[in-house]
Amino acid sequence: MVFIQMHLYTGLFITAHDAMHGTISPNKKSNNFIGYLSVFLYAGFFYNRLYAKHHQHHKHVHTENDPDFAQHGFWKWYFRFMLNYVTMIQLVIMAIAFNVLKIWVAEKNLLLFWVLPSLLSTFQLFYFGTYLPHKGEHDNEYHSNTLQKNHFIAFITCYFFGYHLEHHQKPGVPWWQLYKTK
Repeated sequence: MVFIQMHLYTGLFITAHDAMHGTISPNKKSNNFIGYLSVFLYAGFFYNRLYAKHHQHHKHVHTENDPDFAQHGFWKWYFRFMLNYVTMIQLVIMAIAFNVLKIWVAEKNLLLFWVLPSLLSTFQLFYFGTYLPHKGEHDNEYHSNTLQKNHFIAFITCYFFGYHLEHHQKPGVPWWQLYKTK
């Protein structure tokens, strides 16, 4: 159940990501509302901040101005990535949510089925959606590659964001259609 929850949390973030590219709804207000709701429910993030950083990533891929990139090993890159996105207000929001939820839900269940899956999803998103596609040198303008996995593996690892080169080539394609551009 923890891994199912992890995958669902990842999907919640991917939904917000697609909103950042305007692919949830042709109605901009609806699209942005779903983006705001998704990232807030994911981990108390603020959509506008993530939106700006994500588009900075697309504009400055694999450079010092890319908030998603670091020329370090996995752990240093991961912690730099997290420190670049997580804010103090977000941690306060999550702490308040945790303590309010403890009124109705046993703490061990919150830890096992909310905190653990959401933390694991950060590794899933980072590893399959940022680290593997962008690590090393690449011979394309997007400094990314496509993970060589079958379609099912591509879905369960990170909602097809292993098709990362294709995402950078066509950022307006929603996650569920990325495989068509491969």
